[in-house]
Amino acid sequence: MYEEYKQVIVVRSDLKMSKGKLAVQVAHASVDAVLKAINDKEWSTWVNKWVEQGMKKIVVRVENEERLLDIYNKCVSNKLPCSIIRDAGKTELPPGTLTAVGIGPAPSDLIDMISGDLPLL
Repeated sequence: MYEEYKQVIVVRSDLKMSKGKLAVQVAHASVDAVLKAINDKEWSTWVNKWVEQGMKKIVVRVENEERLLDIYNKCVSNKLPCSIIRDAGKTELPPGTLTAVGIGPAPSDLIDMISGDLPLL
């Protein structure tokens, strides 16, 4: 049976980041989640399969920091590779602002249990 792998990046819509800032936060979340996953035996297998399948990524949004933290905590409790991004505060946002969560790479069905109801960005 064919199992699909993907990565989902969740961003806060309440911060009203510029397009460039948003793109950078999404990139940070994606790369950081992959770097964390590559060092775990099971997760590194997921990374390899995700790469073989074309590195599918989806960007979705949440309305605030509380919801972002909720998503992150669900990923941790479900033992999915994930990363939460805190902005350095050098441009548009105050230092330490939580901006995004990277989920996966992981099997799509596992990620969908957490983020499947979130709207696309």
